[in-house]
Amino acid sequence: MCELMGVSASVPTDIRALLREFYAHSVRHPHGWGLFRIQDGTPEWYRAPERAKDSTVLPSLIEETLPQTAALAHIRLATVGAIKPENCHPYHGADASGRMWTLIHNGTIYSSRRLTPYHGIQTGDTDSERVFLYLLDCLGTAIREAQRPLTAEERFAVVERFVISLAARNKLNLLIWDGELLYVHKNMEGTLCMLERDGARIVSTTPLSAERWEPVPTAQLMAYRDGAEAFAGICHGRVFVPNLAYITAAAALGI
Repeated sequence: MCELMGVSASVPTDIRALLREFYAHSVRHPHGWGLFRIQDGTPEWYRAPERAKDSTVLPSLIEETLPQTAALAHIRLATVGAIKPENCHPYHGADASGRMWTLIHNGTIYSSRRLTPYHGIQTGDTDSERVFLYLLDCLGTAIREAQRPLTAEERFAVVERFVISLAARNKLNLLIWDGELLYVHKNMEGTLCMLERDGARIVSTTPLSAERWEPVPTAQLMAYRDGAEAFAGICHGRVFVPNLAYITAAAALGI
């Protein structure tokens, strides 16, 4: 599949060593890379359909990255969708109130009629992009009903309903940033772990250092603000358990 990394921190944190280690995993995930960061208060999104290790741009981006309070990184192993820029993560866009959202996904959507309407309007052809467009629509509905921008608690409730609606029979490991909260969700055991360090919360598919990384809760949406837990959802129980066909395909892809 893919690998994810996310950061939420109370103070600007140097993440360059983490990024170097994370992107070194692209040897096994050669089909694209992406980075979201905030430079001097300005959000920036980068992505390319190439192995991160081969990029002529990424090393400079990493070294120029200022200490961050929020960041997302992604490396892609294609399972759904062609190898092209439109299919690289992160996906980003504004909700109906103008709030900017950024999403990265690791997994495959095997079953969801809710995503069917987005086949005709997405720019690429990944299930991950359809997941993001569905999220924006869920937020748009809630904003129109409230007739105002949503509070942090209301946004969390929308994201939790969105996650629960998709999690059954699908692998749905997600990191989402809304400008304030980092949302973390996994529904497959043995994926996504977390490190707390000096006011920073770092989430990654696999440990990026020799420190003690703890598992992220399974089948439960979490949200972090400035490195601290802000909201914890219910344990929804929709755990993805790979079947034999999935295991065989994953082995062939080196997942």
